[in-house]
Amino acid sequence: MSALATQTDRSYWAAIAERLVPHADAFIDGSFVAARSGERRASINPATGAVVAEVAECGPEDVDLAVAAARRAFQDGRWSRRPPRERQEVLLCLARLIARESDELAVLETVDAGKLIADTSTADVPGTAAILTWYAELADKIPGEIQPTGEGDLALVTREPLGVVGAVVPWNYPLETAMWKVAPALVTGNSVVLKPAEDSPLTALRLAALAREAGLPDGVLNVVTGAGPVVGQALGRHPDVDVITFTGSTAVGKLFLRYAGESSLKQVWLECGGKSANVVFGDVADLDRVADGVIDGIFSNQGQVCSANSRLLVERSIEDELIQRVLERTARIRPGDPLDPAVNMGPLVSVRQAATVRQYIETGKTEAELLTGGTEVPGAATYAFVPPTIFGGVTPDAVIAQEEIFGPVLAITSFDSEEEAIRLANGSVYGLAASLWSDSLARVHRVAPRLRAGTVSVNRVDAIDVAVPFGGFGQSGFGRDLSRHALDQYTGLKTTWINYR
Repeated sequence: MSALATQTDRSYWAAIAERLVPHADAFIDGSFVAARSGERRASINPATGAVVAEVAECGPEDVDLAVAAARRAFQDGRWSRRPPRERQEVLLCLARLIARESDELAVLETVDAGKLIADTSTADVPGTAAILTWYAELADKIPGEIQPTGEGDLALVTREPLGVVGAVVPWNYPLETAMWKVAPALVTGNSVVLKPAEDSPLTALRLAALAREAGLPDGVLNVVTGAGPVVGQALGRHPDVDVITFTGSTAVGKLFLRYAGESSLKQVWLECGGKSANVVFGDVADLDRVADGVIDGIFSNQGQVCSANSRLLVERSIEDELIQRVLERTARIRPGDPLDPAVNMGPLVSVRQAATVRQYIETGKTEAELLTGGTEVPGAATYAFVPPTIFGGVTPDAVIAQEEIFGPVLAITSFDSEEEAIRLANGSVYGLAASLWSDSLARVHRVAPRLRAGTVSVNRVDAIDVAVPFGGFGQSGFGRDLSRHALDQYTGLKTTWINYR
């Protein structure tokens, strides 16, 4: 039965959820294995509070085993020296398997992380398969160089895989963000140890099983589950890990830099926090379109998006009119069961994360005017639900204007001039993304280059595509996911100088 034909039918998705039997052990050297300690952690459905699975709680010994398996696989060349087109065939097969299992993966992501089935089934899982397909098709299209030297000399410049990649990924887009790391790392011949977030490990484990089915050799992809301060730190400090690629908070990103410096000087690539500005000028004619963008920019995925447009900067001349439209749309948001495609906001990933967001909302009440929302969702099944919340009259130095909340909370600030708008937009330690709304082509060309952000979306929000690099400046990190540029993070340039006289 096609999911597309039943996308408004909760019973279809609920039936899949009922028969799910998730993988719950770590995946090391081609096999599912319990943690050496025997310990387990309950994976909780944040929408219901039910236990979805008891997942292996790995420790440093398990990381050692996974890294050793990845190193053996890299050294003996079972994947690293396989011809690019053969790697391509395996990865394209894996992409097809992800597409084949898309409904189950979508439900697994929804019950594990609270994400809307309307999103996981139409965007997250299909997007994961598409990203892998895009990178797989690059396998035999990564050229080297011949640099001009002197007569009798030939200088060949090639890209070689770096070895063992430790990939640490977050809980807001568990499967898709994992593929941002795994696809470019594997297509270039590396071995990977993937560490999913402890709140959302289940699709990563299912991915490992599908990779084995696709023919990926043992040891090339390993998945270690468990707490970030334990498993993540063990990966970050491991002397036999060549690269750490991380998406998550800025605080943890700084820890990985420290771990690398105190261990083996491994490369570290970081995509960290954000406090993205949504800048709206008064010359925009279609305020309904802007209001739709504001809603998408902050309330998609319950605001759990690193590039969420959590700051709305609006020219004072249209402030009241735009806020009215935004509030009207916010009133139509109904938090509820994420397995129901008619629901347009689910729970946050955990009660713990919801508590953090509630603390920010309470702080916001002392700093600004609460326009809608707050801390409670009447009748919510669990305490993980937080209503869409909007504050007006937010000063630039307010806590809710400066700190990443990672929840459905919007801070609105007005401005009177172009220079003030630019200053406000750049008044953050982060520099991941920004949106800019204007009907003036001249203004767009003046303002966009001055916004300190890795991506500036003009007359839309959060533009993203696999072919375009994603990443930021400042404390949003460095390096880039997606696009061909991501390959630079998993390969090293090697010069082979041949004297033929």
